[in-house]
Amino acid sequence: MPEITPSPLPLNPLGDTGMQVSALGLGTVKLGRDQGVKYPGSFTIPDDRQAADLISRARAWGINLIDTAPAYGNSEDRLGKLLRGQRDQWLICSKVGEEFAGGQSSFDFSARHTRMSVERSLRRLHTEVLDMVLVHSSGDDERIVREEEVLDTLQQLKREGLVRAIGMSGKTVAGGLLAAQYSDVMMVTYNLRERGEEAVLDYCHKNNKGVLVKKALASGHIAGEEGGDPVQAGMDFVFAHPAVTSAIVGTINPAHLDHNCSCVLRALS
Repeated sequence: MPEITPSPLPLNPLGDTGMQVSALGLGTVKLGRDQGVKYPGSFTIPDDRQAADLISRARAWGINLIDTAPAYGNSEDRLGKLLRGQRDQWLICSKVGEEFAGGQSSFDFSARHTRMSVERSLRRLHTEVLDMVLVHSSGDDERIVREEEVLDTLQQLKREGLVRAIGMSGKTVAGGLLAAQYSDVMMVTYNLRERGEEAVLDYCHKNNKGVLVKKALASGHIAGEEGGDPVQAGMDFVFAHPAVTSAIVGTINPAHLDHNCSCVLRALS
């Protein structure tokens, strides 16, 4: 198969934040964690050279959004080294609330933990500001928004200049709609198999909120389905909704990255 020559992906406005985000973002859970993940097959965490080549390939496609989290093992630490000297080329999205250790997740949405987590991410990523920080939901979205201190604390960190945009990576419709009222950007599950959070996309579209789609290919499960090109079908579906700013896809395979980008370009053409 001939090598694909990258064509730059379009940049989309991230709501009213003033940031312009590539239509595809690079998810990095596979750079730092291989336990407790829900992909259809096993994988080997890439070494530094492979990871650097993948990031370089993503930039060749015009990708400027990289998504990480404290819960992604040592992803933040690795990105801090891998992005050295090219920080100005990337918009970094990280998260707060979920920790992952010993193969288990734990959650803390207190003000103290939120501030600690953001300051730790800044150190790990060797940066003075995080472009986006999202609440990494435990699934109890409504209670988190109503009762926990995390969103108020993120607003304060934004006022202090440590964070440019805030939001939530939610898991429920009601919680997503509630969180979106206090957010600049929302991360929403939306794919051919899972359309339940479409109301959150509709709200964000009406209210000029940025939307990052997670699991656009159902964590790789859609890509394994028979008939036609399931990746193209998945991207066509995702980008048919006018609210979608960017789809976050966490491949570590350069050929898959090329194919994903080509499918996004076709979906948007």
